[in-house]
Amino acid sequence: MKLGFLVDLNLCMGCKGCEVACKVENEVPLSSWRLRVKYIDIGTFPDASRSFTPLRCNHCENAPCERICPVSALHYLENGIVNVDNERCIGCAGCMMACPYGAIYMDPETNTADKCTYCAHRVESGMMPACVVACPVQANIFGDVEDENSHISRYIMEHQGAVQVRKPEKHTDPKHYYVGGGNQTLNPLAHERIEGYNLFNKITHLEHVGDPHHGVLDRFLAPFAGHKEVDNKSFMNFDNTKAEGEHEAAESHEQEGGH
Repeated sequence: MKLGFLVDLNLCMGCKGCEVACKVENEVPLSSWRLRVKYIDIGTFPDASRSFTPLRCNHCENAPCERICPVSALHYLENGIVNVDNERCIGCAGCMMACPYGAIYMDPETNTADKCTYCAHRVESGMMPACVVACPVQANIFGDVEDENSHISRYIMEHQGAVQVRKPEKHTDPKHYYVGGGNQTLNPLAHERIEGYNLFNKITHLEHVGDPHHGVLDRFLAPFAGHKEVDNKSFMNFDNTKAEGEHEAAESHEQEGGH
């Protein structure tokens, strides 16, 4: 048995249900991810489109992370899953640097490596990974790639010529496949989205010279005139002087009215 994963990008609609299910099932810290859906904008208006690419550990048959681990914390299960033993991990981060897919993170609470394990604990109990169950359009397909009659094997056969993997030049033999992807959607260097789309990341940087969005939200930002940049981090300094003065005046008026 060799378990693998396939994502049909023609079906994925970017709802991030799989991403949320993964975090809940595996108690992934908010600042990290085992699975994330990458948004990629392609082309320019009026011929622009958006593609969604779920990214997770590729469970490579020739996994660099497994080879480099000095304590065998990353190891293969009999079904081909590259698993992580957090009790063995010494937090050296060698696996994180060796992974060509950026799929490994260091847990900020345990200081040990963590990543997608295809929900090995669920698979062991005969269940599907949480992300597969959560997908409303069945874009995630999981199963035994060595079984010719499995759903994933039949899907791969039916889409011969359209099945791709990420970074084939690394010769890691990943067991994570994509259908419907292109060079840009599978390219890890592809820009996720035009930065200006993210209002909350942009809102405190509109004053930067040359920013094409400068002035768009002037009326919205008017109440935040106390904005300052400190140590490359944005802080909103609300001037409460006027509000405090009005509050004191109101209290004084109430006291005078009571005499």
